[in-house]
Amino acid sequence: MNDAPVVLGINRTQDASICLMHGSQLVWAIQKERLTRYKHHWGKPGDVLHHYRPALPGLERPIEVLVECFSSDAEIDSLPAYEEELASALTLAPGCRRLRISHHLAHLYSVFHPSPFREAAVMVVDGQGSPASEFTEHWSGAAGVPGDWREVSSFYAADRERIACIGKQLWNRDDSRLVGLGMFYFLLTQALFPGEGNEGKVMGLAPHGDALSLKLPPLEVDGYRVTIPAPWRTLLAERARFRYGAPGVKFSDCANLAAAGQRAFEDALLALARWLHAQTGLTKLCFAGGTALNCSANERLLRETPFGNVFIPPAPSDAGTALGCAVYGLTELAGLPCDYRWRDDYLGPPPRQEEIEAALADVPDLLVERLPGRDALCARMLDLLCAQKVVALFQGRSEFGPRALGHRSILGDPRRGSIRDWINARVKQREWFRPLAPVVLEEHADAYFDLAGPSPFMQFAAPVRPERASTVPAITHVDGTARLQTVPSEGAPLLRTLLSGFYARTGVPVLLNTSFNGKDEPIVETPGQALASFRRMPLHALAMPPYLVRKRIEPELPE
Repeated sequence: MNDAPVVLGINRTQDASICLMHGSQLVWAIQKERLTRYKHHWGKPGDVLHHYRPALPGLERPIEVLVECFSSDAEIDSLPAYEEELASALTLAPGCRRLRISHHLAHLYSVFHPSPFREAAVMVVDGQGSPASEFTEHWSGAAGVPGDWREVSSFYAADRERIACIGKQLWNRDDSRLVGLGMFYFLLTQALFPGEGNEGKVMGLAPHGDALSLKLPPLEVDGYRVTIPAPWRTLLAERARFRYGAPGVKFSDCANLAAAGQRAFEDALLALARWLHAQTGLTKLCFAGGTALNCSANERLLRETPFGNVFIPPAPSDAGTALGCAVYGLTELAGLPCDYRWRDDYLGPPPRQEEIEAALADVPDLLVERLPGRDALCARMLDLLCAQKVVALFQGRSEFGPRALGHRSILGDPRRGSIRDWINARVKQREWFRPLAPVVLEEHADAYFDLAGPSPFMQFAAPVRPERASTVPAITHVDGTARLQTVPSEGAPLLRTLLSGFYARTGVPVLLNTSFNGKDEPIVETPGQALASFRRMPLHALAMPPYLVRKRIEPELPE
């Protein structure tokens, strides 16, 4: 391993991120937002110097391979500033191999090479990627389109020796004729909720509506091309009618639009997948791009297409392209095989014990209890959870993707629907219709959920078995589904101990799990951030192994 190259991948655009590898060993990967505390923080000159280098270990070493990616935004215009920053903030080894790769190529390398598959079809679907003039992959259609047209979806047949792009939809930059599934869901989201990163709200709202009430047509799908019919373009422009929470706007109108859009999106996505299967004949699918975070659609990909296996990484959106850049550098510039597989999502830099000690050193408003081991800590957490209290959990390396998977989580008793409502209203301060997720022992998941296989990254919304829905109302959405995380027998010891203990006490192998962050803030990254958020939110306890932290003045219980 000492001879393995030091490889750095940087995503310079939306959901800016960075990834360090030492050969096939992934040292860490993290989003800029976790360090700056601004959600979906875009890349800017100065990120390495002011945010990454001071906070992340290993960047003082000479970098032997460096790969960056941009997208269709204006950041590429700041290239001289980025180059100046790299020269001043990093040590580039003599002969450092460098490249800037196009956006969908970075997505491709983030999903296929770290997947468990020897060969697979690959689908990348997002809003806008790189312009044709900046493609760094071979696609036979590139020569026939203007250089300013932008990729919106790409389709591949891949194995460990060769990757072939078999289709790529481009947008001609006519704002009156937006195309592609990513653009469609972006327009749908903007009609309902302003700002960035609200696609999950639309997905949560959709089951409350009637998909047929607005009498909208399906999206038009021709092979790998998706276009948005005129009735949709007209209706999505009526933002005053559908802006959620605005004076005079009906909830039913918002829910019906969300339901119609979600159904149209799902049906078109399935059509794309079926086309890709027909073209490749492959039985395994890798799916990346921002649209791959749509859990309801992902479940239908598993159940209603010929693909028997679907791999969606825990960070399929633009954040994951930093990892894709690093993998590209390792395989294509250094010429080495990638042995890294995305088996878990705990990729953040590990917190140091002295950071935890320093955060808890002078806290007179809190009660800090040091427990003698994992079993003792879990027993105290279970006492609280079974008493209807809500407990935050901060342990180990943070999750790289947007889902909290038990390292930066808020946990509760799934048997009480009031806890879901209390967390949404009081703790998260968000819309009442937002679902909360279950985390479940993998070996017991089938007894509660009708799922096609393990779901370690919370990427699929599986039906809750009807006979179990009344047992776990806090994690059962209005449509009878839940976006679950399954916990395998290896790899998550504290979470396994906690779930096993809850099962022993209650007969239910499930806990409610939502991300450890407050309103409009990213998931917590450091012990100090965890403690600050714990103080601000009406949480009853914070587990930060080996400590359990409680408030001297305890919040009320969920009603």
